[in-house]
Amino acid sequence: MPKNDTPGRIAFPPSWLAVGLAAALTVPALQAQSNPVYRCPGNLYTDALSAKEAQARGCRTLDGAPITVIQSSVPRSSGTAAPRASGGAPSGGGERVSSDEQRARDADARRILEAELRKEEEALAALQKEFNNGQPERRGDERNYQKYLDRVEEMKAAITRKEADVASLRRELGKLGGGASGKAAQ
Repeated sequence: MPKNDTPGRIAFPPSWLAVGLAAALTVPALQAQSNPVYRCPGNLYTDALSAKEAQARGCRTLDGAPITVIQSSVPRSSGTAAPRASGGAPSGGGERVSSDEQRARDADARRILEAELRKEEEALAALQKEFNNGQPERRGDERNYQKYLDRVEEMKAAITRKEADVASLRRELGKLGGGASGKAAQ
């Protein structure tokens, strides 16, 4: 037991004093947060609603997690559009692009997507050839049959991913319009 200098009093070590002070200071801070914070549809966070209002709006109470609010800046509009540079590139955001420039951009996007589609289709064909309808050749390091089965499953998953990639690229080409070249690549 700690040493007593005064009868009837117990002297606490300094560490207990620090813990007691910290606890005494956090109690008022916790009591200051008497309003619950609600998360409402549309990513609206508020503590200015009553429980009935929050329930009527479909809001949920957030428990325990501190919330950090970051204000976003509102983009300024000058009211008048600045003239474009002679290079044809827009000088600011939100300006209209000429139809010739848009056609050139679309053609570039189509060319890139078609090249990516060809590359993915070639990779898919190579995987399917190696897969050999579920019976790929065993390698020398696959004396354990489970290793072989694991490789077959990995190949099956890789083929599924490649097929999804090819389908996605075809959809993107279809969105660009004139999907005939996307169909011809099949």
